[in-house]
Amino acid sequence: MSSKVRVGVVFGGQSAEHEISLLSARSVVNALDKQKYEPVLIGIQKSGEWCVYPSMDAALSEPDDPKRIRLNPAKEPVALVTHQDKRALISLSERLQERFIDVLFPVLHGTFGEDGTLQGLLKLANVPFVGAGVLGSAIGMDKDVMKRLLRDAGVPIPKFLSFHKKQLNQIRFEDIEKTLGLPFFIKPANTGSSVGISKIKSQAEFEEKLHHAFRFDRKIIIEQAIQGREIECSVLGNDEPIVSLPGEIIPQHEFYSYKAKYLDDQGARLELPARVSEQETQAIRTLALQAYQVLCCEGMARVDVFLQPNGEVLLNEINTIPGFTKISMYPKLWELSGLPYPKLIDKLIELAFERFQEESLLAASPMVVDQTLAAVDQE
Repeated sequence: MSSKVRVGVVFGGQSAEHEISLLSARSVVNALDKQKYEPVLIGIQKSGEWCVYPSMDAALSEPDDPKRIRLNPAKEPVALVTHQDKRALISLSERLQERFIDVLFPVLHGTFGEDGTLQGLLKLANVPFVGAGVLGSAIGMDKDVMKRLLRDAGVPIPKFLSFHKKQLNQIRFEDIEKTLGLPFFIKPANTGSSVGISKIKSQAEFEEKLHHAFRFDRKIIIEQAIQGREIECSVLGNDEPIVSLPGEIIPQHEFYSYKAKYLDDQGARLELPARVSEQETQAIRTLALQAYQVLCCEGMARVDVFLQPNGEVLLNEINTIPGFTKISMYPKLWELSGLPYPKLIDKLIELAFERFQEESLLAASPMVVDQTLAAVDQE
């Protein structure tokens, strides 16, 4: 039996960020130390079917083209099965092969992967996994809930309003402009990678973009546009998280859109490290850490802030499964801070096992409950 840690890397998924997940997963698999880890590649089709691939080359078509990359059709669909302390992917083909795994590394951006859905499944299956748990994932994904919690905790954020689709006929441009001013952003509450986001400068485009956002979610937020620099920090850890040096995103488009992030090589310029003073650096890192802890995050997250001309820092959002592509800020900021990509992967897997072990000792865990009930029966 192999002494290597078997890491199930999960990618693809059913969100609008499916293709970005493929790019991220490829980078994660390439960075895994093959002397220590045995990767098990688990692709999730847009239909929701899970399948195992022998290699990333077998999994992906057009892997070097962000505009055309796709997950190949499933040749070996699988199901996740657990029994006692064993966790296996069981082939649904006639061969009924088993592939045991020790820990899962979700690289699923957006809904059904980053929003607590997958994390809940893995908790039920008693599988260690990288990244935030159910609560932190769900909070981090829902921009409305996230911003309300940050606001109530005293974290400075831009002004925003939230609406459900049933309120569509009540959303009036004049009211929004009076409250937030122009321009403002319309955002689906539960997407990432700037999917479905529009910057509104006039009433002429308001109705169309409002309906566009509701295509991606039943709830939206409308948010004040901030004049400021876009600064990001990477956060790493469970109970004692640490924060990277900050980096700056300088968009070459109207804003840091989906196209600028992934499809246009010239869509944004990265300033690493960000050209900020020591005082500003400290303020940014302190705010990033505060947000991470307020939002119940674990494992990892990228925290995005606005640095305004007057020096005030506003929290924009948090991403609990940040991009892991070769140009993504999360790993780049850790490299800048002295933690190279392979060591970052090591630490994330270590944190997954650390949390799993701690939770297994809680009174609510199945094993401890059985022991407690047995002790009560003997009294």
